[in-house]
Amino acid sequence: MKKVSIIIPCYNEESNLMKLYQNLASFMNEQSEYLWQILLINDGSQDHTLEIIKEIRTKDKRFCYIHLSRNFGKENAMLAGFDYTTGDCCIIMDADLQHPIQVIPQMLALWVQGYDDVYAKRKKRGKESWLREKLSITYYKILQKIANVDILPNVGDFRLLDRKCINALKELRETQRYTKGLYCWIGFNKKEVEFEQGDRTNGTSSFNYRKLFNLAIEGITSYSIAPLRISTLLGIFVSISAFFYMCYIFFKTIILGEPVHGFPTLIIVILFLGGIQLLSLGIIGEYLGRIFIETKHRPVYIINEKEGV
Repeated sequence: MKKVSIIIPCYNEESNLMKLYQNLASFMNEQSEYLWQILLINDGSQDHTLEIIKEIRTKDKRFCYIHLSRNFGKENAMLAGFDYTTGDCCIIMDADLQHPIQVIPQMLALWVQGYDDVYAKRKKRGKESWLREKLSITYYKILQKIANVDILPNVGDFRLLDRKCINALKELRETQRYTKGLYCWIGFNKKEVEFEQGDRTNGTSSFNYRKLFNLAIEGITSYSIAPLRISTLLGIFVSISAFFYMCYIFFKTIILGEPVHGFPTLIIVILFLGGIQLLSLGIIGEYLGRIFIETKHRPVYIINEKEGV
């Protein structure tokens, strides 16, 4: 009998966990042709998430948990799940009830047919602001053009992965993780299923604009050196423009004998060049910072407590 694991990262999800447990328990009882493992990853929650997880564990031994020593972020929490999952395949889903359990049988059917990575694509993005939706669409368009792998839009972590995909992801121990890109980077036989993402019923999302911006920077710097190339091309353009402007000033002053009036212009040019230099230094610094963090070889996460794994 095949074993299916479900990895669920949790951060301050006390209001959703019991409903999630009821839904999953009922679903697993109906799907008796598989063995099940539910792996809850408590990513340093500040509320009563851990206590509720332990309560669920006492009720149903199919539910296991890993309690991390602090909040390492969803990306690292998922890696902890990959490390300790024991199923022939695993499904990653969120604890906020936005990922419909009804899609899982479709994923399993495609997995049985031979697909290694069955990813769920959103038909609609659920309830979110107009600005956030437009920024997300624009970001993925830019990332698809500059990345060296095909990053899929409207596709998140909700997916089924075969054991060989899990083993491949376990080998990628980078600290600054962008798992949505790693799914594409490892390759394997992929298949899409569509779903309608529900609205979050309880609690608030921990992904604010600052965290989403940081995740976007991770995605760009992890899979493309295009910012460095753009900085180089911009430097070449500014240098050529400055050379021709210098020739113009030289011709105007020496040949025509006109006095040079242009203190405001000089200030503008200095500020412009200074801005370009700072921008270029910031881009270089972003990549150097990633190298600095990775060379420390620190563990991606630290486990405080675990049970059932």
